Amino acid sequence: MRPERDLFANFERMRREMDELFGDVLDRTGLAPGRRGGFSPAVDVFYETPGGAGSGGRAFAVVHAELAGIDPDEIGLEIEGRELVIAGNRRAPGEAEERVYQQLEIDFGPFRRVIPLGADVVADEARATYRDGILRVELPLAAPEPRIRQVKIVTERFEDLEP
Repeated sequence: MRPERDLFANFERMRREMDELFGDVLDRTGLAPGRRGGFSPAVDVFYETPGGAGSGGRAFAVVHAELAGIDPDEIGLEIEGRELVIAGNRRAPGEAEERVYQQLEIDFGPFRRVIPLGADVVADEARATYRDGILRVELPLAAPEPRIRQVKIVTERFEDLEP
């Protein structure tokens, strides 16, 4: 093995260790970028056309949200323009005095997640299903408006413009 390879491998290992060390410190202090405290569901957003793109079927924006342990009746969905808003509450299990935690990683509490969509959707035709802790929201894409528009030309005579 070439020495340069070992040198860079050591730097990579050192970088990972520093990330782990300082990441833990930042997480505990609440200073970690992108971390807010409390629960925030992970989401996947993708676009699909059942039957394939050439099938002529309607295209959908699809959002999968990881909501394990949340009662579906406590999940609210709203569509605001090109954004899907998922809100709810993951309730903590009841406290038990005999519990002594070794590790606590599961976040609880109210959440509100705003997911930007890359296209206009037909909000009235949205459909949501919940299975095995995954919320699936299907949002039909709105038909694009025609790009070419005719503009009527109105003919005016010069005499019509004078007062």
